[in-house]
Amino acid sequence: MRAVIQRVKQASVTIDNNLYSSIGQGLLVLLGVEKSDSEDQAEFLVKKISELRIFEDENEKMNLSVQDINGEILVVSQFTLACECKKGKRPSFDNAAKPDVANELYEFFVKKLQDKNIFVKTGQFGAMMDVGLINDGPVTFILEKSG
Repeated sequence: MRAVIQRVKQASVTIDNNLYSSIGQGLLVLLGVEKSDSEDQAEFLVKKISELRIFEDENEKMNLSVQDINGEILVVSQFTLACECKKGKRPSFDNAAKPDVANELYEFFVKKLQDKNIFVKTGQFGAMMDVGLINDGPVTFILEKSG
């Protein structure tokens, strides 16, 4: 399971020119689910993301988590994060989980974040989405937990 985490001032998902969801200050999480992933990887990433101290305190040090600042999280499923680009010129998506399995783990991931009393919005699984954001910093991290 791979996640790209971006600290944002705001982020949104638009589908078919209609605003689907949006958040204010917090995190945009792009989540890729692979065939070998399970709820264990999802729980690991939920804990890491919710507790990661990447927001500035009063001394401008990255010392606060999204929970500490009462921030929001926008989670967007992105199967292209499961790609392999080692050979050739076309990405291989052989490692990507089947849509039904990926959606189940995506929903599990979102639920576990919500269980931590974090305000969570989502994209629409499997849809073509326009994702907008104002990256705060910019601050971007890539997290991965293999099976």
